[in-house]
Amino acid sequence: MEGLEVTVLLGLTILVGALLAPRMRMALPLVLVILGLALGFVPALREIQLPPETVLLLFLPVMLFWESLTTSLRAIRRDFRYILPMSTLLVVASAFAVAGIGMLFGLPWETALILGAAVAPPDATAVAALGRLLPRRMFMKLKAESLTNDGTALVLYAIAVALAVGGHVTPLSVTWSVVVSYLGGIAAGVAVAALAFLLLRVVTSTIVINTTLLLVPFVAFLLAELITASGVLAVVVAGVIIAYISPTVTTAPSRRQAESAWPFGVFLLNGALFVLIGLEVQYVVHQISAGAIGRLVLVTLAVWAALLVVRYLFQLLSVPFYQRTGPRPPRGVRARSRVLSTFAGMRGAVSLAIALSVPAGAVAGGVMDGRDEIVFVTAGVILLSLLVQGTLLPAIVRWARIPADQGEIEEYELAERSISGAALAALDDLAVRHEISDEVRDRIRFEGYQMLEYTNARILAREQALVDAEVKALDEMLGQPDPLAAGTQPEEEAGGSDGIGADGIGGGSIEQSGQGGSAPRRTLIEGATLQMIATSEDVDLMQRSPLVRHDEFMRLKLALLDRKREVLLGLRRSGTVDDLVVRRISARLDLEQLRLQGLEDLD
Repeated sequence: MEGLEVTVLLGLTILVGALLAPRMRMALPLVLVILGLALGFVPALREIQLPPETVLLLFLPVMLFWESLTTSLRAIRRDFRYILPMSTLLVVASAFAVAGIGMLFGLPWETALILGAAVAPPDATAVAALGRLLPRRMFMKLKAESLTNDGTALVLYAIAVALAVGGHVTPLSVTWSVVVSYLGGIAAGVAVAALAFLLLRVVTSTIVINTTLLLVPFVAFLLAELITASGVLAVVVAGVIIAYISPTVTTAPSRRQAESAWPFGVFLLNGALFVLIGLEVQYVVHQISAGAIGRLVLVTLAVWAALLVVRYLFQLLSVPFYQRTGPRPPRGVRARSRVLSTFAGMRGAVSLAIALSVPAGAVAGGVMDGRDEIVFVTAGVILLSLLVQGTLLPAIVRWARIPADQGEIEEYELAERSISGAALAALDDLAVRHEISDEVRDRIRFEGYQMLEYTNARILAREQALVDAEVKALDEMLGQPDPLAAGTQPEEEAGGSDGIGADGIGGGSIEQSGQGGSAPRRTLIEGATLQMIATSEDVDLMQRSPLVRHDEFMRLKLALLDRKREVLLGLRRSGTVDDLVVRRISARLDLEQLRLQGLEDLD
């Protein structure tokens, strides 16, 4: 098929999947894989091939860069003692366990080890697509693990291929490969991020900023590949650094444009990838003889089960080495958490890219056999991972009953109150510095106190809702519902004593700004004033017109936004709030700035 036909077909399939997934109550990636399998029954569509360089050079850099941008650096530092063994030792253990199973089913040792390297690492894009139901901290740990484990898998893959073609592998060469892959990948990511930082400091154009950010993952990947290091790790490192420095070297219009463009682009690439996985499974099935399919299906099931068992056992045996923060959870919660983490480790794009990269037939140094078997089993494991683990994940989350983590919500509320309070404290100084009239300053002060009251009321309402939920759960356990609880609601939610209505505006705001019925008359008066200033020869043109007041209002509001950003970044540097909380609040501040300034800067 022609490139345009393939593009249209993938786009239509993604559209159909997006329409069907909510109605079928299934995750979109699962629906897209099923649609890909269905399309594979058409012989012409089955011939659509997914070249490995397409995944490695187009899909992975973009998707991994976006996942890195939305990963918490504080979470990585906090759980590093968990992430490091899970992204290195677990990958090695999983690869050798799979290799052992492959040998039991008659695969040569080298072929079995290549298969193990392909299916060992959980995939960041699959985790991000299907793991949103997980508890926040577990999701971030699994995501960080998935972003960093690909380097280990690719080193194992290179060693296994060298063994398969008769290459000479020594402990020294293995160590050197690991060092170059990891240190080289980190160095390449740091170097590209540093160059991007120097460029972004001197440019203000939205288009130039976002073009630079788009090139970062590809340049990082290319530089790492040139020095035979891990391109995946280079992209991840560059993404984490860019995420940290972005608020200081980018503009509000560029950030809002990026926040809209990147998720949409990643959504399309991710959707196309899942459809192509389904097509690839159909292609490989039709390439293998009917007699061999039964044996390979058994291998696939055994490999998939082994990956789950090894992951669970590795977590169980490595518990004494984890760094503990906070109170120790009950034993039952810890056991259920390990089961949940085991099922959440799903395979995806990286595994398929490694399998498709296996050379076929004669290669430099020898002959490579078993490529079709490797691709079949890898695609089967990905399919089982998405269809079985992804389908069961919501039920397992409910079964696990992990206590709700209110940490992110509390940090968000703390940050909101901190930046609002700091802005109000600096209001007088900023008004003097920017030559703002008392009228405009007092108006902004009043709005600021209203927002603080609203924030406090919202916090009290949330806390009351948690208490009510606990009381309700206790009443259900005792079988004695509390009759007084019926029909009650927190005072704040009903617009209580703080004077905050459901829309977050003080109850007396209409009266304070004038009678509701006088709005048309007030508009006419202001219009007459503007007309008089524009045409009368007897009026002082320097008097305070609505235009002057608006200009002062905008200048002071922008100064307050800058102050809020300074305080917010200070909270991040001190570790008081998480990177993702900072990202959420920064997005809101950017929207407020664009509302004040307009969209003229989005060029």
